[in-house]
This record gives sequence, C-alpha cells and structure tokens, in this order.
Amino acid sequence: MDITAILGIMVPIILIIVVGVVYYLKKRFEHKQIMAAIEKGVPLSEFVQHKPRLTALVGPAWIRYVSGGTLMFFIAFGFLLGGMGRPEMLVAFVLLGVAVSSIIRGLLYRKYYLKSQSANQNDVPPNKISA
Repeated sequence: MDITAILGIMVPIILIIVVGVVYYLKKRFEHKQIMAAIEKGVPLSEFVQHKPRLTALVGPAWIRYVSGGTLMFFIAFGFLLGGMGRPEMLVAFVLLGVAVSSIIRGLLYRKYYLKSQSANQNDVPPNKISA
C-alpha cells in the first residue's frame, strides 16, 4: 500500500474522531453550566434557550428520512459504479444498507403521520374545516 492510500483512509477517520470528541466536550460543558445554574437557583427557562424545531423548517420527519435515504442511495450507487472489486464496495454496501433502512423508516413514519393527520381532522368541528 502506498502512502496516499493510507492517508486516504486515516484522514477521514481522524476527522470523525476529532469532531466526535469536540461534540462530546461541548455537550459536557453545557451540562456543567446547566447544573451550576440549577445549584444557584436560576430558572432554567431563563438559562436554556429553546432552539426552533427542525420540523418547522423542513417539514415532517418522514420527508427528511425519505429524502436522506434517497440521497444516500444515489451516493452508494456511485460508489458501486466507481469501486468495482475494490474496498469502496464495502462503503457502498454499508451506505446501501443505511439508505434502505432510512427510506423504510421514512415510509413507516409517513404511514403514522397520515393516520394522525386524519385523526386530527376528525377532532375538528364540522363548521371549522376549510375547503
């Protein structure tokens, strides 16, 4: 194996580890701040600011799962075409598995989302339903 292949494997792994450690330390620091605020008697509503939910910006969860799974499917298909007989095949099959599971999860979420929407429509009085 030459040095470029080794770097091509090691650099992404090291970057993932660094991002994970930074995220962990950030969450740990936030937790310590919240615990200190609780000990001092500061109300959490003043200290912790609620972030807007992603569903308000993007839509229902099932749309995110299906679109993300579809994107991963096409990326995996590209790896399959480009890596015939090479180690990229493993990446392609892992991405295909994640893509299929994400699409199935999205379709299941959609099923229950539509059921809950129809149940909410049944709860509304007849004179309040707009056409």
